[in-house]
Amino acid sequence: MENKHWWNNSVVYQIYPKSFQDSNGDGVGDLRGIINRLDYLQKLGVDIVWLNPIYKSPQVDNGYDISDYQAINPTLGNMDDFQKLIDGIHERGMKLVMDLVVNHTSDQHKWFQESKKSKDNPYRDYYIWRDGKNGQAPNNWGSYFSGSAWQYDKETDQYFLHLFAPQQVDLNWENPNVRHSVYDMMNWWAAKGVDGFRMDVINLISKPEGLPDGKKAPDEKYANVEPIVANGHRIHEFLQEMNKNVMSKHKMITVGETPGATPEDAQKYANLENTELNMVFQFEHMGLDANPNPALGKWYDQKTKLSDLRDNFTKWQEKLAGKAWNSLYWNNHDQPRVVSRFGDDTTEDNRVKSAKMLATMLHFQQGTPYIYEGEEIGMTNAYFSRLADYVDLESINAYHQLVDDQHLLDGKTMMKYIAMHSRDNARTPMQWDDTANAGFTTGKPWEKVNPNYKDINVKQALADRNSIFYYYQKLIKLRHEMPVITNGSYKLVDGNEKDPDVFAYLRQNDQTTLLVILNYTNKTLERHYDVPEDASLLISNYEDDAGATIRPYEAKVYQF
Repeated sequence: MENKHWWNNSVVYQIYPKSFQDSNGDGVGDLRGIINRLDYLQKLGVDIVWLNPIYKSPQVDNGYDISDYQAINPTLGNMDDFQKLIDGIHERGMKLVMDLVVNHTSDQHKWFQESKKSKDNPYRDYYIWRDGKNGQAPNNWGSYFSGSAWQYDKETDQYFLHLFAPQQVDLNWENPNVRHSVYDMMNWWAAKGVDGFRMDVINLISKPEGLPDGKKAPDEKYANVEPIVANGHRIHEFLQEMNKNVMSKHKMITVGETPGATPEDAQKYANLENTELNMVFQFEHMGLDANPNPALGKWYDQKTKLSDLRDNFTKWQEKLAGKAWNSLYWNNHDQPRVVSRFGDDTTEDNRVKSAKMLATMLHFQQGTPYIYEGEEIGMTNAYFSRLADYVDLESINAYHQLVDDQHLLDGKTMMKYIAMHSRDNARTPMQWDDTANAGFTTGKPWEKVNPNYKDINVKQALADRNSIFYYYQKLIKLRHEMPVITNGSYKLVDGNEKDPDVFAYLRQNDQTTLLVILNYTNKTLERHYDVPEDASLLISNYEDDAGATIRPYEAKVYQF
């Protein structure tokens, strides 16, 4: 398979703007801060910069509640700053991807402000309004953020739908005016030079006809809404229409966030004909370390087993091969730090070795890799010990629900689980150097800095030729230079599917074979693989090659 598209061998760097770099001392990262760090991203070698939402927003859900799609949130800067940012990115040969949040708007958006005025307002049908049933909500759907997915409005005596917070009101995609308003807005950003969109929960926009009740367990108050609304009956029609009106007119990259999507769904969303999206974010590997008790969801502290991880990666590599395109990621603004979750941050040597091993595991697969800010220097979970140190609403609500209300866990256990899985782990400020607040701000940071910033920071990483940073730089360079990484086939080494500790796979095209060997444990192991005499060691996280002896967290790739 040849690389048909410019993004096939690209690498994306994700920036959480609030936490990246503050330029004016107010403790919140901003656009000028990002501009000041573009040379750093260029040095790393990434091709695409993706920003979490920077639009005008009341910030109920960190910018995923947008009140004006065509304005910049004042705490981050203004449209002049945005123009300087996009120019700076393009001057360095990189592209910019924006977050697109169109399943819902903020309740402060002018469309909703109009919509709730009266039942016959022209904007009423931009949202999903329904009469109640026997003095209750229209159906039994639960919101992603707990409670009912419906909010009662006294003025018009109807309920509106919100799959997330009550301030995040779901748009009615059945209304063509809504759809074309969204397409116009996307084209407006494209005209400003934006190179693509990461689409927030895009597979939830097509709601089922009649909005029926969902199935729920006897002890549950509300039905889990995801299986009811994900991958709805008109979703492909809507995305093909969006593609025709927007993406087909520009050389864009698009990635859809698609909770609950299977490889079969992804084959449609991210088909190689590009009639819909270029790729999707799926979540299966992110759920492998969930609590065995479904009532506790993701809150747990056990590490994912290699067998589960390998099975999952292999399934997606094989099922999308020649049919659709993979997104490859370990962490993002909603997930814990990769080295703390899948690796080992208990000692400095293990942190560095396991971070490089995990990077190797991901970057040699087929797809487009995403690096989350700080991942390239091996930033770790924050492990805050007090609930008061956490900012993330999801973590705080979960604590009160599971400890105080339902008494399913004691406080100490829940704090251990939060330290492992809170979204705050990804949102602590970027660690630039060992000065106050890790060089992120001269003011008081909006979220506490991880206390280990004096040892783990960019300045230290750039001064050490063996750092995680330079390892990532090399992985990116290899992807740019070696077509086999992008277009080669993927295959597990024979017998590897039964190995509990080592992951070994091949990437092959007509010219080249790569053998990737990864020790997922802190043990020294013996493994014999068929490595030809003339094979060269392409990359490794150890200084030498010990042959059949595979050392703790060792990663090595042979080329032959």
